[in-house]
Amino acid sequence: MKKILSLLRRCVEDYDMIQVGDRVAVGVSGGKDSLVLLASLARLSQFYPQTFTVEAFTVDMGIQGMDFSGVARFCEALGVPYHIIPTQINKVIFETRKEKNPCALCAKMRKGSLHEGILAHGIHKVALGHHYDDAVETFFLSLFYEGRISCFHPVTYLDRSDVTQIRPLLYVSESMVREAAQRLHMPVVHNPCPADGNTKRQEVKDLIAGLEGQYPKLKEYVFSSMQRLPLTNWAPRELKRRPPTEEVGT
Repeated sequence: MKKILSLLRRCVEDYDMIQVGDRVAVGVSGGKDSLVLLASLARLSQFYPQTFTVEAFTVDMGIQGMDFSGVARFCEALGVPYHIIPTQINKVIFETRKEKNPCALCAKMRKGSLHEGILAHGIHKVALGHHYDDAVETFFLSLFYEGRISCFHPVTYLDRSDVTQIRPLLYVSESMVREAAQRLHMPVVHNPCPADGNTKRQEVKDLIAGLEGQYPKLKEYVFSSMQRLPLTNWAPRELKRRPPTEEVGT
Protein backbone atom coordinates (compact mmCIF):
# COMPACT_ATOMS: atom_id res chain seq x y z
CA MET A 1 0.00 0.00 0.00
CA LYS A 2 2.97 2.36 0.38
CA LYS A 3 3.28 2.86 -3.37
CA ILE A 4 -0.47 3.42 -3.76
CA LEU A 5 -0.48 5.86 -0.85
CA SER A 6 2.43 7.77 -2.40
CA LEU A 7 0.68 8.07 -5.78
CA LEU A 8 -2.63 8.97 -4.14
CA ARG A 9 -1.02 11.73 -2.10
CA ARG A 10 0.74 13.06 -5.18
CA CYS A 11 -2.56 13.17 -7.09
CA VAL A 12 -4.31 14.93 -4.20
CA GLU A 13 -1.57 17.55 -4.10
CA ASP A 14 -1.29 17.98 -7.89
CA TYR A 15 -5.00 18.79 -8.18
CA ASP A 16 -5.51 20.45 -4.77
CA MET A 17 -8.25 17.94 -3.94
CA ILE A 18 -8.41 18.30 -0.15
CA GLN A 19 -8.46 21.41 2.02
CA VAL A 20 -8.16 21.90 5.77
CA GLY A 21 -11.27 20.80 7.65
CA ASP A 22 -12.81 18.82 4.78
CA ARG A 23 -15.17 15.98 5.54
CA VAL A 24 -14.62 13.58 2.65
CA ALA A 25 -17.24 10.99 1.82
CA VAL A 26 -15.95 7.91 0.01
CA GLY A 27 -18.38 6.19 -2.33
CA VAL A 28 -17.94 2.51 -1.42
CA SER A 29 -19.59 0.09 -3.83
CA GLY A 30 -17.91 -2.89 -2.23
CA GLY A 31 -15.60 -3.36 -5.22
CA LYS A 32 -11.81 -3.46 -5.01
CA ASP A 33 -11.35 0.10 -6.30
CA SER A 34 -13.51 1.81 -3.70
CA LEU A 35 -12.15 -0.33 -0.84
CA VAL A 36 -8.53 0.49 -1.73
CA LEU A 37 -9.47 4.16 -2.04
CA LEU A 38 -11.15 4.09 1.38
CA ALA A 39 -8.19 2.43 3.07
CA SER A 40 -5.73 4.83 1.42
CA LEU A 41 -7.66 7.99 2.30
CA ALA A 42 -8.20 6.79 5.87
CA ARG A 43 -4.45 6.29 6.19
CA LEU A 44 -3.66 9.64 4.53
CA SER A 45 -5.97 11.44 6.95
CA GLN A 46 -3.73 10.35 9.81
CA PHE A 47 -0.70 12.36 8.69
CA TYR A 48 -1.68 14.72 5.84
CA PRO A 49 -0.82 18.38 6.62
CA GLN A 50 -4.31 19.50 5.51
CA THR A 51 -6.33 17.87 8.28
CA PHE A 52 -9.50 16.13 7.07
CA THR A 53 -11.85 13.30 8.04
CA VAL A 54 -13.25 10.38 6.09
CA GLU A 55 -16.68 8.72 6.07
CA ALA A 56 -17.83 5.79 3.91
CA PHE A 57 -21.15 5.65 2.04
CA THR A 58 -22.65 2.68 0.18
CA VAL A 59 -25.62 2.99 -2.17
CA ASP A 60 -27.56 -0.26 -1.66
CA MET A 61 -29.26 -0.82 -5.01
CA GLY A 62 -31.63 -3.41 -3.63
CA ILE A 63 -29.93 -6.36 -5.37
CA GLN A 64 -30.70 -9.58 -3.57
CA GLY A 65 -27.63 -11.36 -2.23
CA MET A 66 -25.36 -8.35 -1.79
CA ASP A 67 -23.99 -8.44 1.76
CA PHE A 68 -22.14 -5.38 3.05
CA SER A 69 -21.45 -6.69 6.56
CA GLY A 70 -17.81 -7.31 5.64
CA VAL A 71 -17.50 -3.71 4.47
CA ALA A 72 -19.00 -2.53 7.75
CA ARG A 73 -16.38 -4.50 9.72
CA PHE A 74 -13.65 -3.15 7.45
CA CYS A 75 -14.76 0.43 8.14
CA GLU A 76 -14.87 -0.27 11.87
CA ALA A 77 -11.28 -1.54 11.75
CA LEU A 78 -10.24 1.63 9.90
CA GLY A 79 -12.08 3.82 12.40
CA VAL A 80 -14.27 5.24 9.63
CA PRO A 81 -18.03 5.90 10.07
CA TYR A 82 -20.07 3.79 7.64
CA HIS A 83 -23.46 4.66 6.15
CA ILE A 84 -25.69 2.57 3.87
CA ILE A 85 -28.15 4.41 1.60
CA PRO A 86 -31.08 2.09 0.78
CA THR A 87 -32.62 2.38 -2.70
CA GLN A 88 -34.69 0.39 -5.19
CA ILE A 89 -32.52 1.23 -8.19
CA ASN A 90 -32.24 -2.38 -9.31
CA LYS A 91 -36.02 -2.83 -9.32
CA VAL A 92 -36.63 0.42 -11.20
CA ILE A 93 -34.10 -0.40 -13.92
CA PHE A 94 -34.68 -4.10 -14.49
CA GLU A 95 -38.30 -4.64 -13.44
CA THR A 96 -40.15 -1.34 -13.90
CA ARG A 97 -38.31 0.10 -16.91
CA LYS A 98 -36.80 -3.14 -18.25
CA GLU A 99 -33.79 -1.25 -19.58
CA LYS A 100 -31.86 -3.04 -22.35
CA ASN A 101 -28.83 -0.75 -21.87
CA PRO A 102 -29.02 -0.02 -18.15
CA CYS A 103 -25.54 1.25 -17.30
CA ALA A 104 -25.99 4.97 -18.02
CA LEU A 105 -29.26 5.24 -16.10
CA CYS A 106 -27.90 3.13 -13.27
CA ALA A 107 -24.84 5.37 -12.91
CA LYS A 108 -27.02 8.49 -12.92
CA MET A 109 -29.37 7.11 -10.27
CA ARG A 110 -26.52 5.87 -8.07
CA LYS A 111 -24.81 9.25 -8.27
CA GLY A 112 -28.03 11.04 -7.34
CA SER A 113 -28.64 8.75 -4.37
CA LEU A 114 -25.05 9.11 -3.19
CA HIS A 115 -25.18 12.89 -3.35
CA GLU A 116 -28.48 12.99 -1.49
CA GLY A 117 -27.04 10.69 1.15
CA ILE A 118 -23.88 12.66 1.82
CA LEU A 119 -25.71 15.99 1.80
CA ALA A 120 -28.10 14.64 4.42
CA HIS A 121 -25.02 14.23 6.63
CA GLY A 122 -23.75 17.73 5.86
CA ILE A 123 -20.93 16.55 3.57
CA HIS A 124 -20.17 18.30 0.28
CA LYS A 125 -17.09 16.44 -1.01
CA VAL A 126 -17.07 12.87 -2.29
CA ALA A 127 -14.13 10.72 -3.38
CA LEU A 128 -14.74 8.22 -6.18
CA GLY A 129 -12.65 5.14 -6.97
CA HIS A 130 -11.82 5.80 -10.62
CA HIS A 131 -8.21 4.88 -11.35
CA TYR A 132 -5.65 5.31 -14.14
CA ASP A 133 -7.09 2.55 -16.35
CA ASP A 134 -10.64 3.90 -15.92
CA ALA A 135 -9.50 7.29 -17.20
CA VAL A 136 -7.91 5.83 -20.35
CA GLU A 137 -10.95 3.64 -21.02
CA THR A 138 -13.32 6.60 -20.59
CA PHE A 139 -11.24 8.59 -23.08
CA PHE A 140 -11.74 5.86 -25.70
CA LEU A 141 -15.43 5.45 -24.84
CA SER A 142 -16.01 9.17 -25.45
CA LEU A 143 -14.07 9.03 -28.71
CA PHE A 144 -15.73 5.88 -30.10
CA TYR A 145 -19.31 6.36 -28.92
CA GLU A 146 -19.73 10.13 -28.57
CA GLY A 147 -17.32 11.46 -31.19
CA ARG A 148 -15.52 13.77 -28.80
CA ILE A 149 -12.27 14.01 -26.84
CA SER A 150 -13.38 13.94 -23.23
CA CYS A 151 -12.99 12.25 -19.87
CA PHE A 152 -14.15 12.76 -16.29
CA HIS A 153 -12.12 15.41 -14.45
CA PRO A 154 -9.86 14.87 -11.43
CA VAL A 155 -11.92 17.49 -9.55
CA THR A 156 -15.48 18.39 -10.52
CA TYR A 157 -17.72 20.90 -8.77
CA LEU A 158 -21.43 20.26 -9.37
CA ASP A 159 -23.20 23.56 -8.74
CA ARG A 160 -26.72 22.10 -8.83
CA SER A 161 -26.06 19.85 -5.85
CA ASP A 162 -23.18 21.83 -4.30
CA VAL A 163 -21.05 18.66 -4.30
CA THR A 164 -17.39 18.40 -5.30
CA GLN A 165 -16.22 15.08 -6.73
CA ILE A 166 -12.56 14.08 -6.44
CA ARG A 167 -10.74 11.08 -7.91
CA PRO A 168 -7.54 10.50 -5.88
CA LEU A 169 -6.65 7.14 -7.51
CA LEU A 170 -5.99 8.57 -10.97
CA TYR A 171 -2.25 7.87 -10.77
CA VAL A 172 -2.81 4.28 -9.61
CA SER A 173 -3.13 1.42 -12.10
CA GLU A 174 -5.83 -1.23 -11.88
CA SER A 175 -3.20 -3.95 -11.46
CA MET A 176 -1.85 -2.18 -8.36
CA VAL A 177 -5.37 -1.90 -6.95
CA ARG A 178 -6.11 -5.56 -7.64
CA GLU A 179 -2.88 -6.71 -6.06
CA ALA A 180 -3.43 -4.61 -2.92
CA ALA A 181 -7.02 -5.83 -2.49
CA GLN A 182 -5.91 -9.46 -2.77
CA ARG A 183 -2.83 -9.11 -0.58
CA LEU A 184 -4.73 -7.34 2.20
CA HIS A 185 -7.78 -9.66 1.92
CA MET A 186 -10.20 -6.77 1.53
CA PRO A 187 -13.90 -7.71 1.82
CA VAL A 188 -14.79 -7.33 -1.86
CA VAL A 189 -18.54 -7.71 -2.44
CA HIS A 190 -19.54 -9.65 -5.54
CA ASN A 191 -21.91 -7.70 -7.77
CA PRO A 192 -24.53 -10.03 -9.34
CA CYS A 193 -25.79 -7.33 -11.73
CA PRO A 194 -26.88 -9.04 -14.99
CA ALA A 195 -25.11 -6.35 -17.03
CA ASP A 196 -21.76 -6.91 -15.30
CA GLY A 197 -19.05 -7.85 -17.83
CA ASN A 198 -21.30 -7.17 -20.85
CA THR A 199 -20.79 -3.45 -21.28
CA LYS A 200 -19.22 -1.05 -23.77
CA ARG A 201 -16.55 -0.35 -21.15
CA GLN A 202 -15.62 -4.03 -21.09
CA GLU A 203 -15.39 -3.99 -24.90
CA VAL A 204 -12.99 -1.04 -24.74
CA LYS A 205 -11.00 -2.67 -21.93
CA ASP A 206 -10.55 -5.78 -24.08
CA LEU A 207 -9.61 -3.65 -27.11
CA ILE A 208 -6.93 -1.77 -25.17
CA ALA A 209 -5.53 -5.03 -23.82
CA GLY A 210 -5.21 -6.32 -27.38
CA LEU A 211 -3.59 -3.13 -28.68
CA GLU A 212 -1.05 -3.09 -25.87
CA GLY A 213 0.56 -6.16 -27.41
CA GLN A 214 1.61 -3.99 -30.34
CA TYR A 215 1.80 -0.63 -28.54
CA PRO A 216 3.09 -1.32 -24.98
CA LYS A 217 2.97 2.35 -23.93
CA LEU A 218 -0.51 3.04 -25.30
CA LYS A 219 -2.15 3.84 -21.94
CA GLU A 220 0.82 5.90 -20.81
CA TYR A 221 0.72 8.08 -23.92
CA VAL A 222 -3.07 8.53 -23.79
CA PHE A 223 -2.95 9.53 -20.12
CA SER A 224 -0.11 12.00 -20.74
CA SER A 225 -1.94 13.52 -23.71
CA MET A 226 -5.05 14.08 -21.59
CA GLN A 227 -2.97 16.07 -19.12
CA ARG A 228 -1.79 18.31 -21.93
CA LEU A 229 -5.11 19.00 -23.63
CA PRO A 230 -6.68 22.28 -22.40
CA LEU A 231 -10.14 21.03 -23.40
CA THR A 232 -10.05 18.27 -20.80
CA ASN A 233 -9.12 20.52 -17.83
CA TRP A 234 -6.73 17.79 -16.77
CA ALA A 235 -3.46 19.69 -16.45
CA PRO A 236 -2.05 19.40 -12.91
CA ARG A 237 -0.71 22.44 -11.11
CA GLU A 238 2.90 21.56 -11.91
CA LEU A 239 3.30 20.17 -15.42
CA LYS A 240 7.08 20.55 -15.09
CA ARG A 241 7.13 17.59 -12.73
CA ARG A 242 7.81 14.13 -14.13
CA PRO A 243 4.59 12.67 -15.62
CA PRO A 244 2.96 10.28 -13.13
CA THR A 245 2.61 7.67 -15.88
CA GLU A 246 6.33 7.01 -15.61
CA GLU A 247 5.64 5.51 -12.18
CA VAL A 248 2.35 3.74 -12.83
CA GLY A 249 2.56 -0.02 -12.51
CA THR A 250 6.13 -0.03 -11.22
